[in-house]
Amino acid sequence: MKDMKSPVLKVEEIITATKGTLVRGNPEGVLEGLSTNSEDVIGGNLFISLIGKRFDGHSFIPDAIKNGASGLLVQREEEEITGKIPGDLSVVLVDDTLRALGDIANLWRNKFTIPVVAVTGSSGKTTTKEMIATVAGLSGNILKSRGNYNNFVGLPLSLLKLNPGHEMAVIEMGTNRRGEIERLTAIAEPDIGVITNIGPAHLEGFGSVDVVMEEKGDLFSNMKENGVAVINRDDPFSRILADRWMGRNISFGIDENAFVRAESIFMRGERGVSFTLEMGGAGKGVDMTVVGRHNIYNALACAAACRAMDIEYDLICEGLSIFRQIQGRMDIHRLKRGGIVIDDTYNANPASVMEALKTLNDLKGNNESIVIFGDMLELGEETERLHKEIGRTMADTGVGSIFLRGNFSGFVASGAMEKGFREDHIYFAETPDRIMKTLRSLLREGDCILVKGSRSMKMEEFVKAITEEFD
Repeated sequence: MKDMKSPVLKVEEIITATKGTLVRGNPEGVLEGLSTNSEDVIGGNLFISLIGKRFDGHSFIPDAIKNGASGLLVQREEEEITGKIPGDLSVVLVDDTLRALGDIANLWRNKFTIPVVAVTGSSGKTTTKEMIATVAGLSGNILKSRGNYNNFVGLPLSLLKLNPGHEMAVIEMGTNRRGEIERLTAIAEPDIGVITNIGPAHLEGFGSVDVVMEEKGDLFSNMKENGVAVINRDDPFSRILADRWMGRNISFGIDENAFVRAESIFMRGERGVSFTLEMGGAGKGVDMTVVGRHNIYNALACAAACRAMDIEYDLICEGLSIFRQIQGRMDIHRLKRGGIVIDDTYNANPASVMEALKTLNDLKGNNESIVIFGDMLELGEETERLHKEIGRTMADTGVGSIFLRGNFSGFVASGAMEKGFREDHIYFAETPDRIMKTLRSLLREGDCILVKGSRSMKMEEFVKAITEEFD
């Protein structure tokens, strides 16, 4: 989208922030907006030449110039490129253009005194971020990171959209290797940090849940000293981090004595969940359209973060009530045969799969349930064990039939059969076409289908096929 005239920064500010070297142009010059995509560049922009696994932004510098770039950020080892650049452009050399993008975002973030909320966790972070944005949006103009813009590119690009009209910001932080949360926290300098939970996600990069805890904990340990830590009191790893945090905190939970808690929980089937939101001596009923106990935790994390921003209690309750689930995250479609398909295809790790299976069991009632499951990725040496555990849980929760996709499907099948699951009710289906005939014969009125898998497994293909056939 060619509308990027913000941020407005002097060339000398960019040089200082990135520790760069100006090789062309005027340090007093002004650049209006920036882009990492040459196709999106408009007149006045700074073009940042990022380098990825499958691309090198330096190859697109001619296109950026053609589209009107007024400045270029170039890695030092590509300095010879600058000899072919017109002399009226500002060109800054830096050691690492990706790191420089974060440095510029931090520079821009510090031009605003509004509260910034950062959300991380092994699961639930995007939903919690969206809930916070919904609630906070009732009382002010919110900047929120788009989708899951939560890495070294997405988070800076989100912060760079800050403008004087914003009254608060909520961003998401993701990680799959050690040190990323520390860097993202340094870029965003959040006033409020939220860790939804800590579990076995991205173990290929971390090795153990203990290391995941240390990585997530870097949000608190690198946050401002006067910041507020939002603590999940029901999560044992989060409690360890809470004991280390010496600043202000607001806790949330269901089973523990948390400051923000849910009582009188009532599951309303596919219509959602209801509970009493207890906070600081006040209690009020909240009816939400989201399903699953895990979404109550997301709501409590949201309420605690909003409390840290001094948002009124009644507005918090109202915002939670009007929140609508986002696509691909326990998103329910009703089928014409009377059953439902639960689209939870956005991503998968062991903790989120377990919660999805619990929710499926709650929703199916006396009807049958079907799971269409794709591999969980980035689990390293724990891949076999954790996939078998998921298979055993499927058997324990009374799943009727299982369709499996991916290289690790045999582990899931093995785990299920260890618990007595019938082998003839396990199907291996790499494409939606291969399951539809079987599904037509299996599906009965009122049955519930859960579709779940890691993002790159593209499990949304199955949801599309099912809804086109039965919706």
